[in-house]
Amino acid sequence: MGGTTPAIRGGAARRPDTRRRGAVVAALMLAMALAALDSTVVSTAVPQIVGDLGGFSVFSWLFSGYLLAVTVSLPVYGKLSDTFGRKPVLVVGAAVFLLGSLLCAAAWNMGALIAFRIVQGLGGGALQGTVQTLAADLYPLAERPKIQSRLSTVWAVSAVAGPGLGGVLAAYADWRWIFLVNLPIGAAALWLVVRHLHEPERRRAPRARVDWAGALAVFACGGVLLTALVQGGVAWPWLSAPSLALFGTGLALAGVVVAVERRAAEPIIPGWVWRRRTIAAVNLALGALGLLMVAPAVFLPTYAQSVLGLAPVAAGFVLSVWTLSWPLSAALSQHVYRRIGFRDTALTGIGLAALILCAFPFLPYPGSWWQPTLLMLLLGGALGLFQLPLIVGVQSTVGWSERGTTTASVLFCRQTGQTVGASLFGAVANGVLAARLGGAGDLDSVTRAWDAGTAPEATRRAIAEAVHAVYLGAACAAALAFLVLLVAPRRFPVLDD
Repeated sequence: MGGTTPAIRGGAARRPDTRRRGAVVAALMLAMALAALDSTVVSTAVPQIVGDLGGFSVFSWLFSGYLLAVTVSLPVYGKLSDTFGRKPVLVVGAAVFLLGSLLCAAAWNMGALIAFRIVQGLGGGALQGTVQTLAADLYPLAERPKIQSRLSTVWAVSAVAGPGLGGVLAAYADWRWIFLVNLPIGAAALWLVVRHLHEPERRRAPRARVDWAGALAVFACGGVLLTALVQGGVAWPWLSAPSLALFGTGLALAGVVVAVERRAAEPIIPGWVWRRRTIAAVNLALGALGLLMVAPAVFLPTYAQSVLGLAPVAAGFVLSVWTLSWPLSAALSQHVYRRIGFRDTALTGIGLAALILCAFPFLPYPGSWWQPTLLMLLLGGALGLFQLPLIVGVQSTVGWSERGTTTASVLFCRQTGQTVGASLFGAVANGVLAARLGGAGDLDSVTRAWDAGTAPEATRRAIAEAVHAVYLGAACAAALAFLVLLVAPRRFPVLDD
């Protein structure tokens, strides 16, 4: 009945319920801010952290460890939220995240900080997946773009403000405050959730069974394979013994996951996630989105500084403009998908994104700052038209009892795509540099040389060509997403709210 429940029929009943929903939405935005800020706020404080704790050779695990924990925990939390409800999973996840933040602030060496960042990531997986699922629970289909655009705005603001906030805290206070500021924000979100989120009673099996063996297998398999992708080509060569051992172990564990999940009564990753054409297509398309997002997010700042000669702050601006057009386009996408459908709207967005990414290598050398800035503004608009219709659409094809698992699966695929993209495009960039510079150095080493003022013009041109190659790879990922979506039904099988 259009999303209206008996609890809010009538004017007198609707007003307090509307206020309660507003409080829950505020809690979701605060929880999302925790997860979004954590992705960006730490980066600018790395010099201070390394200077205090040491461990420069392993500091990248501050980010990799967190990413691994978030990614492998998403499917588990999605299934748990379908089994026990969203509220307990969100409360436990927020508590784990805050515990991890407190432990990070008390870390005594780099090993301890990395371990506590993994604890943070285990909580962050619950925040990301459950917040997105609750957003669909709270609003009927016609109103879901409102909450999704608000959450997109949180990510946009966090992307812009996070590095600056981290730099200010590290410079004028202490890097430990980067983690301590999470505590009041998280406490406010927890209080609002506990006080105002009241889920309706739903039919449930008399004794809910949790597939703990499947959860452990998913954790192990995902952790090993993602570690191989994150560290391959960085800590050791791709064809070295550690890399081959990790990939071999990961594939063996993937077989264990399949065997365990086939026998489980309530599997963590149920087979219907991949048997339903709509969900499978959206999973693969958002995996390709994660892949292509790496190109601008990781390589554009290097291009802006090394090729265009911009200062770090100006280079950050060139990247950040897509966080302005993305949520705006996402908010307006409802007017498009109501006319032509979810799939065709997403096809339009990713088709435009592919053309924009292909245009990047044709920018003049060395060019001006406004040219990549304009492309990033257009790219954000195209991706907003692509991502939000898919998330809203796929959540609308399932009922409450499957929504957590479905949402977690698409987020898991997007996160995995980002991990694969970082490894793949890093290898592409280093390969182009090696070819242009006679086999000398990689992207990290040549950009450090450029910062030191010793990089010649040949290096500058090599960096430009390497980033151009990465953008062409991102365009191929966009084309792959386009082709995958052609397999999806033209009209998503939307259920009544």
